[in-house]
Amino acid sequence: MIYFRGQFIFRHSMNYNAYTLTNDPELNEIMIALLAEAPFDTFEEHETGITAYLQADKGYEPEAEALLAELAEQFEMQWVKTFIKGENWNEIWETNFHPVVVRDFCAVRADFHAPIEGVQHELVINPKMAFGTGHHETTWMCLSALETLPLQDLELFDYGCGTGILAIMASKLGAKHIEAVDIESESYLNTIENSKINGVENVTAGLGDITAIEGTSFDGVFANINRHIILESLPRLRALTKPGGWLLVSGILLQDEEIVTNAAKEVGFTPKEVWNRGNWLCIWFE
Repeated sequence: MIYFRGQFIFRHSMNYNAYTLTNDPELNEIMIALLAEAPFDTFEEHETGITAYLQADKGYEPEAEALLAELAEQFEMQWVKTFIKGENWNEIWETNFHPVVVRDFCAVRADFHAPIEGVQHELVINPKMAFGTGHHETTWMCLSALETLPLQDLELFDYGCGTGILAIMASKLGAKHIEAVDIESESYLNTIENSKINGVENVTAGLGDITAIEGTSFDGVFANINRHIILESLPRLRALTKPGGWLLVSGILLQDEEIVTNAAKEVGFTPKEVWNRGNWLCIWFE
């Protein structure tokens, strides 16, 4: 399985260094989460561990390899580095991209897939260089949670929108309007494109961080990012959430539940429901 870190996937024709780790496969998701703190773009799981990909010729190697050395001391892990000359990564990616189905609730496919039968909702998401296809546990859980969350006629905020998948799904489920922001131009533009593909006209995408929408307030907020950004942003997220509103967060490992929940309580949120899939959590706060 391939995971895309943050807002990136392989750039077209760009050279990469592949770091192949040999570790206990049960630690794969934990290793991916820890390595995501360095500038690795993409991760691929295999039977003996993971492979982490890093753009070559960018000067990232010292930081990345220092982190790998630290992890090798903490875990039973070894790694080897391989240079990969640039190819048509999008073509390679398409051959490995498969539709995602969340029960009979919804399905996510790219425009080169055939329509999917037997689901209530279908999204066409072409991620290009943005994160959010439903393949990773975090996005899958957020999509699943949308079947439960109150959305009808609400004003929502999608923080770190990636492909726009959550904003688009919320629109289809009756949300009044969704503001979506991301710090990566590829994600912001991809959200606009995917909204058009899905016939959604009430998603406003912007380039920037959480400060880009300060001074406004919302009935509900999505934050499918990572623990560090969520913890850092909680006071602002609380200020953006109307009384009686809700916050849905994901990108959190199982062992971080208490840290995130306690921090959320300190700023005025109350946990309502927690879902887990693999080693990852999705938490709904009110």
